[in-house]
Amino acid sequence: QKRRSLESRRVLWTRADWRGAMNMFLGGGGGDVFADMYRCHSVSLIAAEQQRDPERLESSDKIILPPSALEKLAHLEISYPMMFELTNPSYQAIRLHCGVLEFIAQEGMIYLPYWIMENLHLAEGDILHVRSATIPKGVYVKLQPQTSDFVKISNPKAVLEATLRNFSALTKGEVIRIFYNNKKYDIGVVEVKPEGGRFPPRRPQAVCIIEADVQVDFAPPADYVEQPRAAPA
Repeated sequence: QKRRSLESRRVLWTRADWRGAMNMFLGGGGGDVFADMYRCHSVSLIAAEQQRDPERLESSDKIILPPSALEKLAHLEISYPMMFELTNPSYQAIRLHCGVLEFIAQEGMIYLPYWIMENLHLAEGDILHVRSATIPKGVYVKLQPQTSDFVKISNPKAVLEATLRNFSALTKGEVIRIFYNNKKYDIGVVEVKPEGGRFPPRRPQAVCIIEADVQVDFAPPADYVEQPRAAPA
C-alpha cells in the first residue's frame, strides 16, 4: 500500500512541468545560486544500509546530497560554509536552513534528519526543494525544551551547547532534536539574533552558528505548569 502511494506521487511529478517549476523556484533568475529538487528520505535509511550510528546522523542538521550536487556547487561561487534552504513545495511558508554532511546519496535523492522532515511535513519519498543560502552569523539564540524531562538531566545547558556543535544553522520556529543517554529531546527555537542585531527585510530569521560566539538562553519548557502558590495561613 505504501509503495503504491509513493509510485502515484512519482507519476504525478513526472507529468508536471519541471522546467516551469524550477523557474518559479529560482524566482525567474538563477545567478550563482544552487537549486534543485530531490526525493527525500530520512538518514536512518542510509545509516542502516552503511551500518552507521543513526543517532549521530539524526542529532544534527546535516543533509546528504548526491555527487552531482557537488559538481554543480563547484561551478558556482558558493560562500563557505555551505548553507542550504529547504522547502516543501506543499508548505512553502516554512523554510528551514541546514548544512551538508556528504555527497554520497543516490542521484535524485536526499537524506536528511527525520526531525527536519517532521518540521517540513514531509513523508518518505516526497519532493523537497533545496537551494543554496547565505545567512548571517548568530550572536544569540533562545531555546525552549518541549518537555520538562530535558531540564532534569545533569547540566542540560552544557549538553545542549555540546550538541549544537553538530549543527550549522538555527531557524526561528523550528523544533530540533537531540539525543542524550539513549533518549531523544525536542528543543524549540524561540528566537535568534544575527550580528548587527537585525535581519535584512524579507529575509528568514535564520543564523549560522558555525565558529560563532553565540549566547544561549532558555525559555521554560513548553509543558511547564507553574504550581499555584499556597494561600497564606
